[in-house]
Amino acid sequence: MSNLLDTNWNRFEKYYREYPEIGFAIDISRVAFPADFFGQMAPAINEAFLQMDRLEAGSIANPDEQRMVGHYWLRNPDLAPDADIAESIRRTIDEIEGFVQRVHNAEIKGANGKFENVLLIGIGGSALGPQFVSRALGHPAKDKMAIHFFDNTDPDGIDLVLARLEGQLGRTLCIVVSKSGGTKETENGMKEAMAAYNRASLAFEQHAVAVTVPGSKLDRIAKGTANDAKPWLAVFPMWDWVGGRTSETSAVGLLPAALQGIDIRALLNGAKACDALTRVHNAVENPAAQLALMWYHIGKGRGQKDMVVLPYKDRLELFARYLQQLVMESLGKERDLDGNVVNQGITVYGNKGSTDQHAYVQQLREGLHNFFVVFIEVLKDRDHALPNPEVEPGITSGDYLHGFLLGTRQALYDRARESITITINDVTPFTVGALIALFERAVGLYASLININAYHQPGVAAGKKAANDVLSLQARIQALFAKRAASQNMECLTARRVAEILGCPTQSEMVFKICQRLAANPGRGIKRSGGQSASDACFQPESQRSGSAATK
Repeated sequence: MSNLLDTNWNRFEKYYREYPEIGFAIDISRVAFPADFFGQMAPAINEAFLQMDRLEAGSIANPDEQRMVGHYWLRNPDLAPDADIAESIRRTIDEIEGFVQRVHNAEIKGANGKFENVLLIGIGGSALGPQFVSRALGHPAKDKMAIHFFDNTDPDGIDLVLARLEGQLGRTLCIVVSKSGGTKETENGMKEAMAAYNRASLAFEQHAVAVTVPGSKLDRIAKGTANDAKPWLAVFPMWDWVGGRTSETSAVGLLPAALQGIDIRALLNGAKACDALTRVHNAVENPAAQLALMWYHIGKGRGQKDMVVLPYKDRLELFARYLQQLVMESLGKERDLDGNVVNQGITVYGNKGSTDQHAYVQQLREGLHNFFVVFIEVLKDRDHALPNPEVEPGITSGDYLHGFLLGTRQALYDRARESITITINDVTPFTVGALIALFERAVGLYASLININAYHQPGVAAGKKAANDVLSLQARIQALFAKRAASQNMECLTARRVAEILGCPTQSEMVFKICQRLAANPGRGIKRSGGQSASDACFQPESQRSGSAATK
């Protein structure tokens, strides 16, 4: 046993590395790569470094859309390839800080007084990043404003948020985040918010701010240049060279964070400092390169194992969700850069420790060996100004949390389950910025190792097109039943019969699913009249009387 412990210590001593510049440490010693692994991978990772250099210099990184990718410039405008871009970044940060100060000082206020709440409407990275940062860095006793989110097109979810803001919309600043203004989830959320403000007899434009690409549909609405629109309080720019999943250090994330009271300069400085470390062309010294190479080794360059992210800190609970989009949308690609079908990706899931001691750690230790773990260790337990009571003689709650982390890590290692441990001193704006930058860079380097484009998302576009096809079919179904209702034809129809009438018999399943949901929501023109299965379920026009009653 002593020889084994000595071997573990020797490996830990060799592969544990601290980065005091960013308050970080990374330990890859519990990944079973061979001693010559870094040498074997040197040509590939060196090429990845060169590709990253070209990316930061402004090369076309997304050939599908002929655009650059420059989220790194957001925290270091001096690196931008164009003086206009650099000036635009600096000006935007200054304008955000000026606007936020006027809001906090009540120079800009709502119909009912000083703004006390923020309602952010966005989807994907436009919501996940701000949600993660808000949860990680917010504090109810210290926040300047309380923040809420419409991050889906779920009516019930929207109603829950509006219920929390009941009677407060006149003191709620609404931020609509969308590159184009045409993203349906965000557009729907905006229209729902407009309707809510209207019901409260409030002018939406006097409570609204947009973050969008100059010249977009949303930009025209917010500036009052589109169809009877009235100008909103402010418009902040997005740029086509920043993807949603890498937009947290743009106005997308900085504006809501600053309104909440978070130090956005510290967040930017943390990201900038981490960028500098991860720009180094030395895989042994570069923490992002270490992550990318570990992912490559563990998954054999094919994503064969899932990444389980376990931060042992409640503040970092949403980090796994944030990384889910960053990693999976970036790396989940059907084809490589040469056009070959490769079906790449890394599946990411996780929650927080030690909650997961009582959830899926049992399977991690004894079940399918199809994963590796990324532990996030936070050294500081709580604000030093607060009491730190003992729960047992000499033992605090924080001791238990740390014990569960180290114990779980060891229990997994005893079963040859590999893990990476990232240690940070504390959860601060600086370290959160550094965490964001670390994984952004790791994703970019890994994408180069496996020869895929990390900066486009054709699968997302395909999903949007499919959704539009469903809505088009729904409109045809509703028109059919409305016509039958108008002619008093109340005959019941099966889904198969509806599909036949509409000339799309192969769409019977889709027709059934659409009719089933419409019938569950009174006032949509269709009701279900019997049937115990999909094949004999029967639908007929909803009577005008029942429809109007439901509407009322």
